Amino acid sequence: MSNEVKVFGIVKGFRRGGGRQYNNQVLIQLFADSKAIGSLVGAKIRVVDGYGNVYRGKIVKIHSFRNCIAIARFNSNLPGQAIGSRVEVYK
Repeated sequence: MSNEVKVFGIVKGFRRGGGRQYNNQVLIQLFADSKAIGSLVGAKIRVVDGYGNVYRGKIVKIHSFRNCIAIARFNSNLPGQAIGSRVEVYK
């Protein structure tokens, strides 16, 4: 397993629905080919916020193939200040 950065993205917001917000799951817009994002399920991601804090997670499913948006899950909750931060995806 190589730790090579494969794709970059941006945190768009928390996953919401059913009258609640999932603080440990976020929507990420990936800057990749829309046909290639299906292979990124299970890839590890790293988010660095504006203060230098590092959060690690994993892509669990694709939300939209057309807009290249994926759902990522973190072990701990991601703070709201991380919205708009850059994401690095490792395979």
